[in-house]
Amino acid sequence: MADLAAAHGIDPAKYTKGIGQERMAVPAPDEDIVTMAANAVAPLLSDVVRDAVSTVIFATESGIDQSKSAGLFVHGVLGLNPNCRVVEFKQACYGATAGIQFACDLVRQHPTEKVLIIASDIARYERGSEGECTQGAGAVAMVISANPRLIEIHPQSGLFSVDVMDFWRPNHRSAALVEGKLSIDVYLRSLTEAWADFRRKGGLPLDAVDKLCFHQPFTKMAKKAFAALAEAAGPEAAHLGEASYADSQVYGRLIGNTYSASLYVGLCSLLDNCAEDLGGRHIGLFSYGSGSVGEFFTATVRSSYRRYLRAEAHKAMIEARQRLDDETYAAWFYDVPKQVEDRALPQEAAGRFRLAAVEDQRRVYEEAIPEAQLVPLQAVA
Repeated sequence: MADLAAAHGIDPAKYTKGIGQERMAVPAPDEDIVTMAANAVAPLLSDVVRDAVSTVIFATESGIDQSKSAGLFVHGVLGLNPNCRVVEFKQACYGATAGIQFACDLVRQHPTEKVLIIASDIARYERGSEGECTQGAGAVAMVISANPRLIEIHPQSGLFSVDVMDFWRPNHRSAALVEGKLSIDVYLRSLTEAWADFRRKGGLPLDAVDKLCFHQPFTKMAKKAFAALAEAAGPEAAHLGEASYADSQVYGRLIGNTYSASLYVGLCSLLDNCAEDLGGRHIGLFSYGSGSVGEFFTATVRSSYRRYLRAEAHKAMIEARQRLDDETYAAWFYDVPKQVEDRALPQEAAGRFRLAAVEDQRRVYEEAIPEAQLVPLQAVA
């Protein structure tokens, strides 16, 4: 972010302090939401999971096709169970949370089945715009099952939706449009309204919650969200402070905005980086998608959660990234060919799966790095 600030001729503190960002993830030209998703899913695919997945829900606002679900590309690349349904959910940054709630209901009806949730997005704004410093890219994959290993989601959920033009991307645009101040205001209103709805429905009081995760379009948004929630909850929030959400900010500060994956990057960050044993503790989560939908819900961390974390692998992936100079960044992120152009793509991505070409308007994916060659990174899982 300091390099980006220098390129724009502004004080780096505007990014590093003002919005709390240190780095921004930039996808290579042969990476997209499908390759990021496939790379996120692959470590989860034990034989048990592969055979039991009955539904794949892919959440994104960076869609690559107006008809075909991005999840079907992932289904094909990974050779998932053919006896399952595959769909794509879209509602700005909220889509993955909708997918999780649908998945929980499916699993309650069919306890032997598992649902694969994928959130994968590329946050892109106009070059030189105020939003450019909040860009990022990433994917999170989750398995919803009747006997979860990490967290157990509670049935109560507080909801709030309102039609507002705070952030949107028309079909003809590759970069989003945003009304920054309005978006923050609507986010905070959605949080307080969803919290009130949650409590009306019998959700946990905030004094029973130990940790918090918020949707983070930029890291410092969590601080604004906490202040709004604490004011709305009153005395129930007295035991909470910055420490209740600080660990959820670690990865986002180094990755940037991941839209539908953002809240769950934060959850992953909390579970990986919190020194306290969170087993049996309650987490409050707020999901927000511009336009807009907000949802507040809670979950309990399972006692054996640390056994299944991939903290070292996650940190190794973050640190293994390539630093880009401004010229390469601009070429990769802005000077890419239009989607209508057929093309072959040289290998730049370091992940197991990549976009190899677009041929006759068909996207062609390949396994660029055999799984066996990824052992040094996966061994630390």
